[in-house]
Amino acid sequence: MRVFLVDLLATLALAQALVKEEIQAKEYLENLNKELAKRTNVQTEAAWAYASNINDENEKKKIEISAELAKFRREISSDLQKFQWRSYQSEDIKRQFKALTELGYGALPEAEFADFLETVSAMASNFAKVKVCDYKDKLKCDLALEPEIEEIISKSRDHEELKYYWREFYDKAGTAVRSNFERYVELVNKAAKLNNFTSGAEFWLDEYEDDTIEQQLDNIFAEIRPLYGQIHGYVRYRLRKYYGNDVVSENGPIPMHLLGNMWAQEWSEIADIVSPFPEKPLVDVTEEMEKQGYTPLKMFQMADDFFTSMNLTKLPKDFWDKSIIEKPTDGRDLICHASAWNLYIKDDVRIKQCTRVTQEQLFTVHHEVGHIQYALQYQHLPFVYLAGANPGFHEAVGDVVSLSVSTPKHLKRIGLLSNYVRDDEARIKQLFFTALEKIVFLPFAFTMDKYRWALFRGEVEKANWNCEFWKLREQYSGIEPPVVRSEKDFDPPAKYHISADTDYVRYLISFIIQFQFYKSACIKAGQYDANNAELPLDNCDIYGSAAAGEAFHNMLSMGASKPWPDALEAFNGERIMSGKAIAEYFEPLRVWLEAENIKDSVHIGWTASDKCVAS
Repeated sequence: MRVFLVDLLATLALAQALVKEEIQAKEYLENLNKELAKRTNVQTEAAWAYASNINDENEKKKIEISAELAKFRREISSDLQKFQWRSYQSEDIKRQFKALTELGYGALPEAEFADFLETVSAMASNFAKVKVCDYKDKLKCDLALEPEIEEIISKSRDHEELKYYWREFYDKAGTAVRSNFERYVELVNKAAKLNNFTSGAEFWLDEYEDDTIEQQLDNIFAEIRPLYGQIHGYVRYRLRKYYGNDVVSENGPIPMHLLGNMWAQEWSEIADIVSPFPEKPLVDVTEEMEKQGYTPLKMFQMADDFFTSMNLTKLPKDFWDKSIIEKPTDGRDLICHASAWNLYIKDDVRIKQCTRVTQEQLFTVHHEVGHIQYALQYQHLPFVYLAGANPGFHEAVGDVVSLSVSTPKHLKRIGLLSNYVRDDEARIKQLFFTALEKIVFLPFAFTMDKYRWALFRGEVEKANWNCEFWKLREQYSGIEPPVVRSEKDFDPPAKYHISADTDYVRYLISFIIQFQFYKSACIKAGQYDANNAELPLDNCDIYGSAAAGEAFHNMLSMGASKPWPDALEAFNGERIMSGKAIAEYFEPLRVWLEAENIKDSVHIGWTASDKCVAS
């Protein structure tokens, strides 16, 4: 009995000590979160300075400050080990400790972390600085990706000119950094192992807090693939009629330089030559925007107005004072790729975008302001939670609003669309246009990370790295490069996110869940009823809906404080990611395409590509 009492007293003493330690741990976390926010602000300011003015001095400063922050994180990791946090009562405190003990790339030894930063910086800098010579005037060699090359790729219908710019860009943006990329893969895997993951793939996927995420995405993509096949077949058929059999084959992959986008990630720029019902007007308000004197500033003000119409947060003064929303005219190099920035102090949020006055950019502006709105909604949380429920959530928020903004209903509301009759044919044409952006993007997004996961896992011999990339692009998207590539070339880093160490599955997830969010928001706004033809999902405008805004607030204000299924549930009561809403949205198009492709004897699917060969 005495032994029992001694043991009981010892157990009680340990429990009391643990309770006391947990109280101390809470105070420790409060101070640590404040310190991390302050230091991360300094690091992000340096990253902003470099991204908005690429020069050696800014690059050096960015790398030095990032290394200092990583060193600090390594130092506090030993402090964190002193706490018995896995035994605490508070789930919130345990979640904070778990997040803080994961060092990411900062787990690398100091010299190798500096090497990692320099390697990624070299790839991103190379991408940003690419200039090519004019197709017709080889002495004019100052054409940048944005806006000159992208403008040509989207507007030219000369397949030889398109082929020229494609090859010039890929050679300079991709092949030039192969050795950097090889070193990058080594360092990602080393960091993964130091964080107790088997490879960089598992390291990246851990952000999604779900061991089944790969399988879920495979399943959803399998559901959507038949619709993609119908779109692919129809577009190839229309391109063959436009360019001829010598340029586009009947059964093979589509030559990607003809698709209006350098990476063939969306095909809406060629809607004028591939869309059905050519006599029907395609919704494109670019000309009207120009006529009405739209400016980048006005576009951002409209995005701000959309979010505030739902009782969400107005953009703060710092946003307007510190953002870059037009390409600077002082000749500096900068990363023009649109990006939203959180500086980790109250109300300091920014966007860097070389905005042009176009319909597509109007939607991009709303997307980027969606990131900012997310940051404003969760900025009250401890530093460790200042992120989306998962990276895909962060991407989806603005896209839900962009879906609403792109509807004829909303474009009419804001005075950009008049004399537009939305009959059955016009509806199919508009759904087709949206599919060229949304459905076409899914296999592209899938391959960007499937490729890198395979390399991280050592599933591809280094001698086959380039051809493996094109094999996946053909397998999932049914596209191929316009010229034969080999292992003397290296094309993956010609996509910014691959050069800049940004995972891409976030975009795949966002393109799926944005339709889940959109459908729920439309129901809350009284704008969608599956049983009412007058309220279709593809013409729903949630502008001004306080109910939709409340759902957004419930989810966004959680930040990363809970697992993503909890955040999804806070929005619409669901806990599982699903492709049902996206299928529902495009169902009228699927039915029409299947009938049309049968009528025209269109081949569905594609033969293997022969456009990448071993050196």
